[in-house]
Amino acid sequence: MYVCVCHAVTTRQISATIAAGADSFGALRDTLGVGNCCGKCCKDVRAQLHRECGQPGRETCRPPA
Repeated sequence: MYVCVCHAVTTRQISATIAAGADSFGALRDTLGVGNCCGKCCKDVRAQLHRECGQPGRETCRPPA
């Protein structure tokens, strides 16, 4: 399913990017371009990141320092 229409980014691409080591919204933004245009995808991208990392409410998959 398309999450970011502006950059034609799908949930599969987001999953693959997370599996390849992207561990934050910023990393997904830098790699895929999500959230760089209209911003409507940000909520869904963050939700998917949190689901796949198992840490709801955090901006990153990394453990706290």
